[in-house]
This record gives sequence, structure tokens and C-alpha cells, in this order.
Amino acid sequence: MSKIKPSKGAPYARILGVGGYRPTRVVPNEVILETIDSSDEWIRSRSGIETRHWASDEETVAAMSIEASGKAIADAGISAEQIGGVIVSTVSHFKQTPAVATEIAHKLGTDKAAAFDISAGCAGFGYGLTLAKGMVVEGSAEYVLVIGVERLSDLTDLEDRATAFLFGDGAGAVVVGPSKEPAIGPTVWGSEGDKSETIKQTVAWDQYDSSTDKFPAITQEGQAVFRWAVFEMAKVAKEALDVAGITADELDVFIPHQANERIIDSMVKTLKLPESVTVARDVRTTGNTSAASIPLAMERLLATGEAKSGDTALVIGFGAGLVYAATVVTLP
Repeated sequence: MSKIKPSKGAPYARILGVGGYRPTRVVPNEVILETIDSSDEWIRSRSGIETRHWASDEETVAAMSIEASGKAIADAGISAEQIGGVIVSTVSHFKQTPAVATEIAHKLGTDKAAAFDISAGCAGFGYGLTLAKGMVVEGSAEYVLVIGVERLSDLTDLEDRATAFLFGDGAGAVVVGPSKEPAIGPTVWGSEGDKSETIKQTVAWDQYDSSTDKFPAITQEGQAVFRWAVFEMAKVAKEALDVAGITADELDVFIPHQANERIIDSMVKTLKLPESVTVARDVRTTGNTSAASIPLAMERLLATGEAKSGDTALVIGFGAGLVYAATVVTLP
């Protein structure tokens, strides 16, 4: 018989607060067209993107995260000292170690919170949310801060016609805490590593030669990614609804990764979502912010009143790896 005592966590977990930060500089398509042969009409028709935000030198991964986190903590109605875990999903923090989560935890004023980074690309927020839920239910933390943050402008090749217009910067954060009823459904997640070359960094850091190579950037096989996202991720989204015991008709909000509006439209059609479902389209003015895109879109929907507290939302992230994560949540 085991001598280990059972954990004393909460029966369930929920998102208690959300916050976002978008850099002050707004970059219209006209700026992108200075370095690629394209048009504003082509960019909008291919992606839906009209503008994106690019960070200044002062708007670091840590600084943007702290701004978004402060809003999420205030929205949750708790103090930073109550945070027991800080999970940061990012691919654009360029220090291998220490984790940027430790800096964020300290500057927020948490009391020795567990803090770590994860690298799961555009599915990173879903991965972090799942880990946070486990921590709250297991009892290792009462409140966990989940942050998705990117400075993808640092990893964008402005001469690459396929990707130059896609990426933006920003940070989104949520506080996950105890709940008396289910408010974060089971996560459907996974990876398809055989397709990892479809989205990748152009040059590995240990192979980068600054005298001959362009600075490493993100590149992708657009058509392959589009087909995978539309057909395979719609199946994952449907499975997430099924395991949560929710039908499309019972859904209030759909918050997919803000990669491309054509992908979003195709998923809505494949899932046969009714017109009553509010669909996040933050990609139009924020671009693709990878791990930050879902919490940023969630924050905007709640701030504008397009979604409201207590709504049932399906969230799904997918990207480099190829990795994915989908779950149904109750909005804070």
C-alpha cells in the first residue's frame, strides 16, 4: 500500500481572468509591401490581415508578458503573491536559459512561484492551459498564470513573400484557479512530427553564420499547412466538443488560433457552426502572434462585449511541430 497522501487540490479548474498587451506600433500592409512584390488586396484575400503590431526595443518578451499578466491578475481579483505557478509559452525568447518565466514571476511579485517556459508554437497556450489545470486540480498551486507571448517580428524575413505579412507581436495571459464545477474540458492534443518541416526556423542557432546568413526566420510550406489546418484540425476541434459533451449548437464562442482568416472560415464551415456562434477574428488587426493569439483574441472578445462571462468557448491552437491542442472552456 502506498504511503503517499492523496493530493488536496480543487475539484475542478477554471479561467478566472484574462489580460492582453499589444505593442504600440501598428504596422499596416503598406509597410510590408516595401519589401515584397505583392498588394494590399492580395494580403487581405489570402490572410484577412490588415494590420499587425510590432514591438519596440523596450517591449521585450518579459515586458509584454508583465503588462498582460498584471491585467489578468487584476481581472481575476487576486494578488500576485497568490500565484503558485507561471507558465510561459514562447518561441521568441532567445536565451536558452534561464527561463523568461522566472524573470516574469519575480517582477510580478509572486512568492517563489514555480516558473518555466514551454515551446509548443501556436498550440502553446493550449498546452500551458492544460498543465495549469492539472496543477490546480492536483494541488501543487492554487492559482497558475498562463502566458502566451511572442516577438515574431524578430523572426520574420521581410523579403519572404509567403510569410512577411503574417506575423505580429504581443502577449496574452490568463489566471487559472479553483472551480466547484467543470470549466475547462478535457484537452485533445498531440503532434505529427513527420510534418515538422512544413513550419520551421530557416537556420539552426548553432549553424548560423552572421557573416553569410540572414538572421534565422520562420518559414513554412503554406499550402501544406493550410490543408492540414483545415481538414485535420477541424477533426480535432470536433473531438474536443465530443469529449466535453458539447454540441456545436450549444457553443457560444469559437476562438481558433489566429493564423489566417481563410483557415478560420473553412473550419467554421467544416464544423457546421451555427450563425449564433461568435467567431474570433482578431487576426485582422493583430496578425499571427502564435502562442499569444488565443488569449489576445479572448481578451478582445470580452472587452468589446462580443463574448460575455460564462459563455462556452471552443479554443484550438495548431502550428509548428506540427502540434495541436483543443479544449472547451467557460469564459471568465
